[in-house]
Amino acid sequence: MILDPSCEEVQMFKNRFTHRRFLDEKLTNLVSFNSVSPKKCREYLYDLSNYWANDEKVQEALHVQKGSIGEWERCSQDLDYINKIDNAIPYHVNLSAKGYRSLVYSGDHDMSIPFQSTQAWIRSLNYSIIDDWRPWNVEGQVAGYTRTYSNKMTFATVKGAGHIAPEFKPSECQAMISKWFSYRLL
Repeated sequence: MILDPSCEEVQMFKNRFTHRRFLDEKLTNLVSFNSVSPKKCREYLYDLSNYWANDEKVQEALHVQKGSIGEWERCSQDLDYINKIDNAIPYHVNLSAKGYRSLVYSGDHDMSIPFQSTQAWIRSLNYSIIDDWRPWNVEGQVAGYTRTYSNKMTFATVKGAGHIAPEFKPSECQAMISKWFSYRLL
């Protein structure tokens, strides 16, 4: 993504990990790599999750039955789905009518499902606006914008986040969900 930090160090680091064996053999390199600021490089976290999830000791700790899965890969496109839901609106309306609160959020740099599409989906519900657009903050900085609707629905944007907002802005998303769970305004 154009707004992501340069992660050239991650690519150089990845080249040293071309053949995976055991996580503990890589641990020394992973720890020393922390000085490169991997938290800003999602690719580093993707690779780390692959190493972690495919480690025998981790799978054993998670009670994954040996031989039940092949190599774990993030965002696999080879999943067989039994059910396909073409329209989630009836489910949302049903839960809303029962009094359940909902938090809907979008990264404002999401190119997969732009926040404008989420807004169009919300408009189709015909809920009244209770609290119009206003910024929500984390540590004194604008973290996004929010709007509250009838039927106990809150919509929030996450400033600078892409499709999986917590991946791009983990601190902001943690603050958002914590406030929402504790019934505080964003």
